[in-house]
Amino acid sequence: MVALARLLRLRNEDGQALIEYALIVTLIVVVVLIVIIAMGNQVHNMYCNISGSLAS
Repeated sequence: MVALARLLRLRNEDGQALIEYALIVTLIVVVVLIVIIAMGNQVHNMYCNISGSLAS
């Protein structure tokens, strides 16, 4: 009976850890998207300047 209780407790902790990892990954994705949206034009302009300099 004790072994079954330990197994169930470990199973619940694994599920909790999985949810926490999913939340962390979701937060990272949201932050990356915000940075890409905020700096999108700057990156595009920098790319155009560099490619224009290389073409000259």
